[in-house]
Amino acid sequence: MDDILSDKQPFFTAEEKKLFCSKYRELLRNLYSFLEKEDLSKMKSLMNEVVAKDCYGRDRNGINGLLRNIDTALIATSEIGLKRTSVIALLLYRPVMKKLITIEEIEKLFGSDVTLIINRLMKTSDLYARNTAINTENFHRLLFSFAEDVRVILIMIADRLCLMRLGKQLDETNRTRLAMEVLYLYAPLAHRLGLYTIKSELEDLSLKYTDPKQYDFIKQKLNETKRSRDAYIDEFISPIRKKLEEAGLKFDIKGRTKSIYSINNKLKKQNVPFEGIYDLFAIRVILDTPLEKERSDCWQVYSIITDMYQPNPKRLKDWISIPKSNGYESLHITVMGPQNKWVEVQIRTRRMDEIAERGLAAHWKYKGVREETGLDEFLTDVRAALENKGTNPLDLMQEFKMDLYKDEIYVFTPTGELIKLPKGATVLDFAFAIHTKVGSKCISAKVNAKNVPIKYVLNNGDTVNVITSPSQSPKKDWLNIVVTSKARVKIKQALREEEAKAVDFAKEMLQRRFKNRKIDVDEPVLMRYIKKKGFKTVTDFYVEISEERLDPNVAIDEYLEMIRKETEPSDHTEVRSANEYVTTTEFQEIATQQDVLVIDKNLTGIEYKLAKCCNPIYGDDVFGFVSTQGIKIHRMDCPNAQEMFRRFGYRIIQARWSGKGNSGYVVTLRVIGRDDIGIVTNITSVIGKEEGITLRSLNIDSAADGIFQGNFTVMVSGTAALTVLTKKITAVKGVKTVERLNS
Repeated sequence: MDDILSDKQPFFTAEEKKLFCSKYRELLRNLYSFLEKEDLSKMKSLMNEVVAKDCYGRDRNGINGLLRNIDTALIATSEIGLKRTSVIALLLYRPVMKKLITIEEIEKLFGSDVTLIINRLMKTSDLYARNTAINTENFHRLLFSFAEDVRVILIMIADRLCLMRLGKQLDETNRTRLAMEVLYLYAPLAHRLGLYTIKSELEDLSLKYTDPKQYDFIKQKLNETKRSRDAYIDEFISPIRKKLEEAGLKFDIKGRTKSIYSINNKLKKQNVPFEGIYDLFAIRVILDTPLEKERSDCWQVYSIITDMYQPNPKRLKDWISIPKSNGYESLHITVMGPQNKWVEVQIRTRRMDEIAERGLAAHWKYKGVREETGLDEFLTDVRAALENKGTNPLDLMQEFKMDLYKDEIYVFTPTGELIKLPKGATVLDFAFAIHTKVGSKCISAKVNAKNVPIKYVLNNGDTVNVITSPSQSPKKDWLNIVVTSKARVKIKQALREEEAKAVDFAKEMLQRRFKNRKIDVDEPVLMRYIKKKGFKTVTDFYVEISEERLDPNVAIDEYLEMIRKETEPSDHTEVRSANEYVTTTEFQEIATQQDVLVIDKNLTGIEYKLAKCCNPIYGDDVFGFVSTQGIKIHRMDCPNAQEMFRRFGYRIIQARWSGKGNSGYVVTLRVIGRDDIGIVTNITSVIGKEEGITLRSLNIDSAADGIFQGNFTVMVSGTAALTVLTKKITAVKGVKTVERLNS
């Protein structure tokens, strides 16, 4: 490949040239058996052309675009399993986008399917050129491109993984933005498509970039406990290996440490120290067995293991009898191992393991069809939601992400048809899964021959017979009952249609009343009246009339009174100096000229509030969160940050400090030290001597063991002053630790 990168390309270093040639050869090896006869020569010719024109170049972070494209293609082939069409499209869409090659040339050389993917990738790239994809404006369009072709999703996942691996080369702002986007959209997508290895790596890297302290803490703890963990795994595995060999089974058995991200979630969920988590690893048994014996051999292994170790029946998960929608098959059991520790064991075949690790591509390899993965049904639901023009983008984004992560239950129709639903699904969800008309007319159901209401939560194995009524119609409180996006979308659509009818009826009624009273309606005045009444939209005003909470005659009387006041001359006009117009407002932490937060890109002067959960101060690494009360500013290490990134990534916006801090930031320091009457005096003396820092309050709790714990609340100008103060308090004789509290 040296002739592709000649010495005439100064944008390539010697090391990069060597790296490119090595990776290009590896890519061709991955694809060789899938390429058509003339593909190699055609690709070589085109690559020579686009490299010569430096179509890829370097981005603002100094990342070589061509190397990034090759890395993405390698991920797509070796880790996801994409083949000829997708990878050729991936390598060539950028030259097409930059108009160095025409789409017609590509179609002539490689066929229409390649150009189809290129066109869809260009749509996606256009969205990223405007800004990140995770915002209400772009998200709808992005999902459209995803719903059109699953290969676009897989290529984008490969691209995001490539960028995350290059994270150290990105500046901090772009790295954080990328991590948020990946955690919100691409990791859940990888999960839904069965790409569990990639999903785990994306989540781990997201944690590494958004909360490096926690990531390093867990990584260090895992390293410290590796020797004892390996010894325990060997002790657990040895007798199992012996029994499986005696049974004549061919297998691999190994212990696998769980991802740092999942361990972090356990720490939060269980609210225990690292040492309190027992399931840091899982044992995996992988059988080499023919297809027809897969199920029986897996259950034989289950029988052998549970004869040796006591199983926990509540934690048995059988995804062999009924695979997950993304094709995942495995038998999960939890048993009591040596030293009375619970251990998770995953039993699967080589085929199942490849599908679990590589997702859809491996599934196609074995099954030969896509429908069996349940992906088409998922994409159909996405398309249905997108085609509903009235869908609120924020709702769509949240429900889309929630659907990606939900665990599944399996229920049956009276005729025995299997229906897969997310865990927590109700009778109403089931009814909408059968058909929109069935859901809209549902009044109750019989579950296992027992009458239940529509809000009844279904369990695995239930048989459900929906009962309908022609007089039933969707209600607003149904949105609190259902959990599936399909049901929510259809209910909202029906409610909007009903609301539109009610609004039209209310408009006609109000116009009739105006006409009956021989009043000509002045539309601008009516709009001012509606606004003065506190309605956010005109629709809300008419809904109020339709639901009989506002009498049309009262509204007309108030409308006439407003006209009278606006047209009637005032008897007395008070003359006051402009200097006397001074208003006082309740104190809020908002942007000022001296202390500015730059919101999103370069927006200043936007009103915001500092979140009380983490109490950010000038100099902290921060981000903005769009809440119903406006923009809240949180610290990057806020205890709620990870959950906000995970659940509400579309509400996250960039924020950074600009200007200078003031002395108005309140911080509480938790000081632990020796219980000495002089130590408090020394600490307050240190605080009092610091310029620009004021002690607001202190609270000391003495303990019987000679240790005191005290909270010192101070006013500081920012993190720089706080760091200096913390060091000086730490240096006070008798002080053991100084910790900044979140609130």
